[in-house]
This record gives sequence, structure tokens and C-alpha cells, in this order.
Amino acid sequence: MSRSIRTIFAAAAALLLATACNSASTGGETDGGDQGTGSVRGVTEDSVKVGGIVSMTTASGYSKKDTDLGAKARFDRANAEGGVHGRTIDYLGAEDDGQDPGKNLAAARKLVQREKVFAISPMSSVTFSGADFLQKQKVPTFGWGTIPPFCGPTYMYGFGGCMVPMPGGTITQSWPEGLKKVMGGAKGKSVAILANDNDAGTFAIRTYKQSFAAAGFEVTYAKSTVPATSVPSDWSAYTKEILRSDGGKAPDAVVSVMQTPYNIGLFTAVKRAGFKGVITDPTDYDPGLLAKSATKKALDGVHVLLTFQPFEQDTADMRQFKKDIRKAAGKEVPLNMHMMTGYMSADLFLAVAEKAGKDLTVDSFQKAADDYSDTGTMVGDRKLREGQKESFGCGALVRLEDGKYTVSSPFKCYEPIPFK
Repeated sequence: MSRSIRTIFAAAAALLLATACNSASTGGETDGGDQGTGSVRGVTEDSVKVGGIVSMTTASGYSKKDTDLGAKARFDRANAEGGVHGRTIDYLGAEDDGQDPGKNLAAARKLVQREKVFAISPMSSVTFSGADFLQKQKVPTFGWGTIPPFCGPTYMYGFGGCMVPMPGGTITQSWPEGLKKVMGGAKGKSVAILANDNDAGTFAIRTYKQSFAAAGFEVTYAKSTVPATSVPSDWSAYTKEILRSDGGKAPDAVVSVMQTPYNIGLFTAVKRAGFKGVITDPTDYDPGLLAKSATKKALDGVHVLLTFQPFEQDTADMRQFKKDIRKAAGKEVPLNMHMMTGYMSADLFLAVAEKAGKDLTVDSFQKAADDYSDTGTMVGDRKLREGQKESFGCGALVRLEDGKYTVSSPFKCYEPIPFK
């Protein structure tokens, strides 16, 4: 992959992907998963060894620990059903990278060199400095394709496809198309889009300006001007611009491409300014956010984008997911998107491993992935290798009302548009 494309990817995800070139030349490393005659790393006659890498702890207190529970839940069910071609999944659990680049690479090295895993599933961290190492070692790796390493490298698989638009790739239309259902169409409707003042924010504005315009909305405001280093204490400058952006009046919808602390500030400010239109973001789907009354009030009425089936949507797959999580946790637990990340990462790994057959090697696994496809999953219709270049194009909107989420636009797959 060229350095120029890497740079575009890094901007999309607001991180510099560490190349790990120095660490990948350490003595004692092999250059792939099939170790000599008849020996495959992590594979025995009756088991396949898999490990995960997850940001369980972070400096800010944010945690993705339930990603591990989601993966365990899916692997547990697979094992209860007899495993994959008679092999059980020996899931070692997830290493905590603390959202630290050095720890992420160390976790990858430990799982491959010491634990001898066949695959990494799930990998859930914005700090994926172990990506180049895992690619060189030919380790199939599964996670949420919201970061660049899941878009292109041959051993990396995003369970929803590549969510970061690539040159020559596509943009998923699930957000604006879902909003059209909420707003009764896009004709004559205006949107204002706000993002952080960093590489990710700039790229998000470029992407969603195209996306909403292609769906028929008039984009009257699209700026990445909010400081990324600290949440503003005064939002008046932003709200004044936004609420006058449609020819001196407020737009029909305010679209935020920011994280929860920013959204709380922005949404509180626009509501206080009298805004009565639609508010939407892709972040705030977490029952834990409802514990604080101020947060619950700020997010009330907000439509949140999901790239998987909402927990509130009653389908056979969702009922199975809830049953599996409850069994793995040993009790009823509040559901969150981290559980879904782990569960669907494991699910895609299992699906490809099943297709690879009894003679499981890295080569047979990769061959199975080359033309793998299925339909109607909790992330939509999956198709590889296309999923390493573009997303599966599916999504839903949920709305927070009176302290609970309801489906405002059901989960559906939409035709993507070319990324320009």
C-alpha cells in the first residue's frame, strides 16, 4: 500500500498508524501462519486458538471491555454446537492495550509469538499499531472497520466492511437515507453538519457533505471548526452560525460528527436557542449514558446512526444475540455496541473458518474469504473481498425518547455512492 493512501486513511481515522517496521524484524519471528510441514499455528486436530485485543482501560476512563464478552458469547455458542468442523474455539480472551500504541503492538506480538494464535478476533482499539506486524505474520484479524487497517490489507476483515472511504471506493448512504424516512423525504430539507477541527473532522465533513447532498438534502453548513483538544464551554458562536445557515433561518436538521461530550454541549445549546428540528449523530447509543439526568436531557429526541440491527428490533438473530450474551454473562446485562463489535467479529471469523473446511490453514482460510458472501446478518449482506474496500452499506436510526431508545428508521441496506 502506498504511503499517500496510508496518509489519507490516517486522516480519516484521526491517528497516525505506526508502521511497526523495526519490531517486525526481531529474531525468532516467522513470516506466516503455516509453520512447516503439517503444522499450522494455533490449529490442532480438535481446537483452533483465537485471541483478542481490546481497549479495556483508557486514560479517559472510556472502556470497550464488553467487546470481550460479545466475542466470548459467540464462540461459546459455536462450541456448544460442535465447533467448526469438529474443532472447538479455544478463545483466550482479550489483551488490554490501554489504547496505547506500544501496548497494542506488544499484545499482538504476545498473542502470535507466545500464545501461537491462529487469528485475532476481536481487535477493538483506535490504536492499531500492531496492524503491520499481524499482516506480515499472516494472522487473520477481525474487528470493526472504522479504522484504516481494515481497509485494504489482505489479512484484516471489518465485520461491517470498510467503513473508511477509500480513493476509488464508496460512501455508505445509510445515514442520509435513514434520515429521509424520519423527515418524510429530503426534498426542500436542509442540513447543517459540524465536526471537530482535526484530520478526522475534515475528512468527515468531506464525506458527509457528499453523502447528504447525494441523498437530496441541501447542505447549508458543513464545517470542522470545534477544537478537538477540549470541549468548548461556550457554544454560542457555533449555534449562531448553524441556526442562521439556511438563508438566515435554522436548518431542518443538525448533524454532529463528534463524540458524546461534544454532542451534549452542542445539543444543549441548540435546544436552548429554540431549535425544534431534527438532531442526529453516530455516537450516542449506550444505555450507560442515561444514568445522568443532564446527559439524558441533552440527548432526548436525538436520532443515532447504527451500522447494525438495533437491539430494539425484534428479529430471530437479535433474539439469539441477546440469549447468547445473557448466557455468557451469567445474568441479564445492559446491551451496548461493544458487545456487538465482539460478537460480529467472532461471527465473521467463524463463517469464513466454516467455509475453509476441515483442512484449516492460513492459505485455505484466505481462499475461503476470497469469495465469501452471505445475506441477512445483523450487519446486512456480507461480501468479501469487497468488504475490504467498501462498507456493506447497511444501517438504522434509533431515537432516544423518555429515557429509552426506539427505532426511528429500521435497519436496511442502501446502495452506496462513489467517493470523490
